[in-house]
Amino acid sequence: MIELGPVARVIGLLLGVLALVMLVPALVDVTAGNPDWLSFVVSAAIAGFFGGMLILVTSRPGAFQLDLRQAFLLTALTWVVVPAFAALPMIGLGHGYTDAFFEAMSGLTTTGSTVLAGLDGLPPGILLWRSLLQWLGGIGIIVMAIVLLPFLRIGGMQLFRTESSEQSEKVVPRAFHMVASIGLVYLGLTIACAVAYALAEMSVFDAVNHAMATLSTGGYSTHDLSFGYFQRPLTHWIGTIFMIAGALPFLAYIRVLRGDRGALLRDTQVKALFVFFFLVIGSKAAWLAVTREMAFDEALQHTAFNVVSVVTTTGFASTDYTLWGPGAEAVFFVLMFLGGCAGSTSGAIKVYRHLIIWQLIRLKLRRLVAQHQVVPLRYGGSRVPEDVPGAVLAFVAALLGMVAIFTVLLGLMGLDLVTALTASATAITNVGPGLGPIIGPAGNFASLPDAAKWLLALAMMLGRLEIFTVLLLFTPDFWRR
Repeated sequence: MIELGPVARVIGLLLGVLALVMLVPALVDVTAGNPDWLSFVVSAAIAGFFGGMLILVTSRPGAFQLDLRQAFLLTALTWVVVPAFAALPMIGLGHGYTDAFFEAMSGLTTTGSTVLAGLDGLPPGILLWRSLLQWLGGIGIIVMAIVLLPFLRIGGMQLFRTESSEQSEKVVPRAFHMVASIGLVYLGLTIACAVAYALAEMSVFDAVNHAMATLSTGGYSTHDLSFGYFQRPLTHWIGTIFMIAGALPFLAYIRVLRGDRGALLRDTQVKALFVFFFLVIGSKAAWLAVTREMAFDEALQHTAFNVVSVVTTTGFASTDYTLWGPGAEAVFFVLMFLGGCAGSTSGAIKVYRHLIIWQLIRLKLRRLVAQHQVVPLRYGGSRVPEDVPGAVLAFVAALLGMVAIFTVLLGLMGLDLVTALTASATAITNVGPGLGPIIGPAGNFASLPDAAKWLLALAMMLGRLEIFTVLLLFTPDFWRR
């Protein structure tokens, strides 16, 4: 039987942190003279109470460690319990629990799908709360991807094992130093982004909110028009740059700060991502300029922003790109599955898995020609461990299988094919907007049935936790000693 004490203790600590963060939007509403501050204070008291009880009940003298099974369980439970409490302030503001939980799950998984409309008229506290959820979710995702997932050997992430996620039966305390470094880099980039937005054209409030949503690659905006609300091209280019920054590996940032200035440019994922952006954005902008008779600089601006937004799984939109025609919609649907780099805030399949699969295809073709030739699989100049290709293929197969399953289930709930398919894809890949008139970049998820919202919330969690972290909990072997 799994010892649940350490797991419950960590969840209690996280609820305590969540309660403290709830006081920030409460203070903003107090300053703005908005009575909604009471909802945040009451919610903070509830979260703090349950968090404190978990800590008291499970407290033991001395340090504690998590073994492999406890790490799996903690990872999955965190992304259930924390959104459950993070939804409480929105209930106090008049939303049903289904919508509140959907919005909280979407925020913490940095998906960015929303059920809220009339964002321009909402109180500042709730807008800030959504952004804070994405920002906290973003740092949690980076830490999970760098410290925990390589340790758990999920989806090929063991390629990126560090001294804090070594092959061991314990999650070691020295990970704290890595987490602290990641947090400082994340905070520094967020501040730089906010300052840039404010200097361009945004108010301080908009700049702070959009900076948190940008670096977390979450995509929540304070306006219904998303980035279409802002008219200066400079603002869109700043957003493009910092969305890319959020999708780059944070370990490389740390190496740069420690003196290895070429760490980012040497990273195989980063080079592949930039080449991809150059080819897709350049060709798409040229196509848009010719077919839509749009000035090339405007076409380049909108193409770069929206392509980067979808690929990095941010979900901002500077315009309704579904109006560019069926070909453009098809391109953006495919882009949902790409993702940024491992060890970043982005979701989807991620660049390194695409590179591994490409290498596997090339290797298979070479072996068809020369069957006895021994060619090792390499990534970034190093030989790929034997268990990585299987892990990558299993993850991709599971992700595509989940998209198919959720599409069928949503179709049975009465959703049309485009809505069902793209809702499933955008939830699993944590992109945010789907396609079509209902959940496209100009719409939202408010009109979907409650059952569909719960299903999509589950899909968001599955995608963010790399699927197997959750599926493993339903296998009998996991619970056996």
